[in-house]
Amino acid sequence: MNFELKVLRATGYPRMPWKNGGGSTEEITRDAGAGLDGFGWRLSIADIAESGGFSMFAGYQRVITVLQGDGMILCVDGDDTRPLLPLDPYAFSGESQVSCTLLGGAIRDFNLIYAPQRYSARLHWLEGEQRFFSSASTVLVFSVSDLLQVRVGDGASKLGRHDCLQLDGNSGLVEVCVDAGCCVIELTAR
Repeated sequence: MNFELKVLRATGYPRMPWKNGGGSTEEITRDAGAGLDGFGWRLSIADIAESGGFSMFAGYQRVITVLQGDGMILCVDGDDTRPLLPLDPYAFSGESQVSCTLLGGAIRDFNLIYAPQRYSARLHWLEGEQRFFSSASTVLVFSVSDLLQVRVGDGASKLGRHDCLQLDGNSGLVEVCVDAGCCVIELTAR
Protein backbone atom coordinates (compact mmCIF):
# COMPACT_ATOMS: atom_id res chain seq x y z
CA MET A 1 0.00 0.00 0.00
CA ASN A 2 1.31 3.44 -0.89
CA PHE A 3 0.71 6.39 1.40
CA GLU A 4 2.66 9.18 3.05
CA LEU A 5 2.80 9.33 6.85
CA LYS A 6 3.96 12.28 8.95
CA VAL A 7 3.83 13.26 12.61
CA LEU A 8 2.92 16.86 13.41
CA ARG A 9 4.09 18.04 16.84
CA ALA A 10 1.98 20.47 18.89
CA THR A 11 5.08 22.55 19.66
CA GLY A 12 5.41 23.40 15.94
CA TYR A 13 1.84 24.50 15.14
CA PRO A 14 1.82 28.05 13.71
CA ARG A 15 -0.42 30.58 15.48
CA MET A 16 -2.65 32.82 13.38
CA PRO A 17 -5.37 35.41 14.14
CA TRP A 18 -9.04 34.55 13.81
CA LYS A 19 -10.84 35.76 10.72
CA ASN A 20 -12.91 38.13 12.91
CA GLY A 21 -9.86 39.28 14.92
CA GLY A 22 -11.36 38.08 18.23
CA GLY A 23 -8.65 35.56 19.18
CA SER A 24 -6.04 33.21 17.79
CA THR A 25 -5.78 29.69 16.46
CA GLU A 26 -3.00 27.13 16.25
CA GLU A 27 -3.22 25.53 12.83
CA ILE A 28 -2.48 21.80 12.95
CA THR A 29 -2.71 21.00 9.24
CA ARG A 30 -4.67 21.65 6.04
CA ASP A 31 -4.90 20.30 2.51
CA ALA A 32 -3.90 23.48 0.60
CA GLY A 33 -3.95 27.28 0.52
CA ALA A 34 -2.47 29.91 2.80
CA GLY A 35 -3.87 32.05 5.60
CA LEU A 36 -7.63 31.69 5.80
CA ASP A 37 -8.22 31.05 2.11
CA GLY A 38 -7.96 28.28 -0.44
CA PHE A 39 -8.24 25.23 1.79
CA GLY A 40 -10.57 22.30 1.24
CA TRP A 41 -10.14 21.19 4.87
CA ARG A 42 -8.32 22.55 7.89
CA LEU A 43 -7.66 21.28 11.43
CA SER A 44 -6.92 23.71 14.26
CA ILE A 45 -7.00 24.43 18.00
CA ALA A 46 -8.52 27.72 19.20
CA ASP A 47 -8.16 29.45 22.54
CA ILE A 48 -11.39 31.17 23.60
CA ALA A 49 -10.85 33.52 26.55
CA GLU A 50 -14.33 35.08 26.64
CA SER A 51 -17.84 34.62 25.32
CA GLY A 52 -18.43 36.13 21.88
CA GLY A 53 -18.93 35.69 18.15
CA PHE A 54 -17.41 33.14 15.80
CA SER A 55 -15.92 33.82 12.38
CA MET A 56 -18.06 32.95 9.37
CA PHE A 57 -16.78 30.42 6.81
CA ALA A 58 -19.26 30.47 3.91
CA GLY A 59 -19.24 27.23 1.89
CA TYR A 60 -17.77 25.17 4.73
CA GLN A 61 -19.01 22.72 7.35
CA ARG A 62 -17.57 22.92 10.88
CA VAL A 63 -17.17 20.37 13.65
CA ILE A 64 -16.05 21.77 17.02
CA THR A 65 -15.03 19.92 20.20
CA VAL A 66 -14.05 21.40 23.57
CA LEU A 67 -10.61 20.08 24.58
CA GLN A 68 -9.99 21.88 27.88
CA GLY A 69 -12.12 23.97 30.23
CA ASP A 70 -15.67 23.67 31.50
CA GLY A 71 -17.33 23.92 28.10
CA MET A 72 -19.66 26.29 26.26
CA ILE A 73 -23.10 26.75 24.78
CA LEU A 74 -23.29 27.90 21.18
CA CYS A 75 -26.06 30.07 19.80
CA VAL A 76 -26.39 28.97 16.15
CA ASP A 77 -28.72 31.12 14.02
CA GLY A 78 -30.64 32.13 17.16
CA ASP A 79 -30.96 28.66 18.74
CA ASP A 80 -28.91 27.51 21.75
CA THR A 81 -27.13 24.14 21.61
CA ARG A 82 -26.91 21.64 24.42
CA PRO A 83 -23.99 22.40 26.78
CA LEU A 84 -20.87 21.33 24.86
CA LEU A 85 -18.59 19.61 27.34
CA PRO A 86 -15.05 18.27 26.78
CA LEU A 87 -14.76 15.71 23.95
CA ASP A 88 -18.41 16.18 22.89
CA PRO A 89 -18.32 17.21 19.18
CA TYR A 90 -20.88 19.48 17.56
CA ALA A 91 -21.35 20.16 13.81
CA PHE A 92 -22.75 23.32 12.21
CA SER A 93 -22.65 25.27 8.95
CA GLY A 94 -19.81 27.73 8.47
CA GLU A 95 -22.42 30.14 7.06
CA SER A 96 -24.37 30.25 10.34
CA GLN A 97 -24.35 33.20 12.71
CA VAL A 98 -22.62 31.70 15.78
CA SER A 99 -21.69 33.01 19.21
CA CYS A 100 -20.60 31.17 22.34
CA THR A 101 -21.26 31.52 26.03
CA LEU A 102 -18.52 29.97 28.16
CA LEU A 103 -19.72 27.77 31.04
CA GLY A 104 -16.75 28.69 33.21
CA GLY A 105 -13.44 30.29 32.33
CA ALA A 106 -11.40 30.11 29.16
CA ILE A 107 -11.50 26.98 26.97
CA ARG A 108 -9.48 25.39 24.18
CA ASP A 109 -11.37 23.81 21.33
CA PHE A 110 -10.55 21.56 18.39
CA ASN A 111 -11.93 22.45 14.97
CA LEU A 112 -12.39 20.68 11.68
CA ILE A 113 -13.52 22.99 8.88
CA TYR A 114 -14.09 21.44 5.47
CA ALA A 115 -15.79 22.16 2.14
CA PRO A 116 -18.50 19.46 1.79
CA GLN A 117 -18.73 19.96 -1.97
CA ARG A 118 -15.01 19.04 -2.20
CA TYR A 119 -14.60 16.47 0.62
CA SER A 120 -16.58 13.91 2.53
CA ALA A 121 -15.55 13.84 6.18
CA ARG A 122 -16.01 11.60 9.20
CA LEU A 123 -14.91 12.53 12.73
CA HIS A 124 -15.06 10.30 15.81
CA TRP A 125 -13.52 10.27 19.28
CA LEU A 126 -12.00 7.02 20.55
CA GLU A 127 -10.95 5.85 24.02
CA GLY A 128 -8.61 3.01 24.94
CA GLU A 129 -7.39 0.37 22.51
CA GLN A 130 -9.15 0.50 19.16
CA ARG A 131 -8.55 -0.97 15.73
CA PHE A 132 -10.25 0.21 12.57
CA PHE A 133 -9.84 0.07 8.82
CA SER A 134 -10.14 3.09 6.56
CA SER A 135 -10.29 3.64 2.83
CA ALA A 136 -10.22 7.45 3.21
CA SER A 137 -7.49 9.17 1.21
CA THR A 138 -6.47 11.22 4.28
CA VAL A 139 -6.63 9.94 7.86
CA LEU A 140 -5.76 12.22 10.80
CA VAL A 141 -5.21 10.90 14.34
CA PHE A 142 -5.18 13.70 16.95
CA SER A 143 -4.00 12.76 20.44
CA VAL A 144 -5.68 13.93 23.64
CA SER A 145 -3.49 11.60 25.71
CA ASP A 146 -0.04 12.26 27.15
CA LEU A 147 1.19 9.24 25.22
CA LEU A 148 -0.61 7.64 22.28
CA GLN A 149 0.83 4.80 20.24
CA VAL A 150 -0.53 4.66 16.68
CA ARG A 151 0.17 1.74 14.37
CA VAL A 152 -0.56 2.20 10.66
CA GLY A 153 0.17 -0.85 8.55
CA ASP A 154 3.67 -1.98 9.58
CA GLY A 155 4.78 1.34 11.12
CA ALA A 156 4.30 2.72 14.62
CA SER A 157 4.42 6.31 15.90
CA LYS A 158 4.26 7.80 19.39
CA LEU A 159 2.25 10.98 19.88
CA GLY A 160 2.12 13.35 22.83
CA ARG A 161 -0.84 15.50 23.88
CA HIS A 162 -2.25 17.42 20.87
CA ASP A 163 0.23 15.90 18.40
CA CYS A 164 -1.31 14.68 15.14
CA LEU A 165 -0.48 11.82 12.78
CA GLN A 166 -1.35 12.57 9.15
CA LEU A 167 -1.71 9.84 6.54
CA ASP A 168 -2.09 11.10 2.95
CA GLY A 169 -2.52 9.36 -0.38
CA ASN A 170 -4.21 6.20 0.87
CA SER A 171 -5.65 4.24 -2.03
CA GLY A 172 -6.57 0.98 -0.30
CA LEU A 173 -7.91 -0.26 2.99
CA VAL A 174 -5.43 0.66 5.72
CA GLU A 175 -5.44 -0.75 9.27
CA VAL A 176 -5.00 1.76 12.09
CA CYS A 177 -4.54 0.79 15.77
CA VAL A 178 -4.53 3.23 18.69
CA ASP A 179 -4.08 2.60 22.41
CA ALA A 180 -5.42 5.74 24.12
CA GLY A 181 -7.75 8.73 23.73
CA CYS A 182 -7.76 10.37 20.32
CA CYS A 183 -9.86 11.88 17.55
CA VAL A 184 -9.84 10.20 14.14
CA ILE A 185 -10.78 12.22 11.07
CA GLU A 186 -11.24 10.60 7.68
CA LEU A 187 -11.34 12.82 4.57
CA THR A 188 -11.86 11.81 0.95
CA ALA A 189 -11.99 14.13 -2.05
CA ARG A 190 -15.29 13.98 -3.93
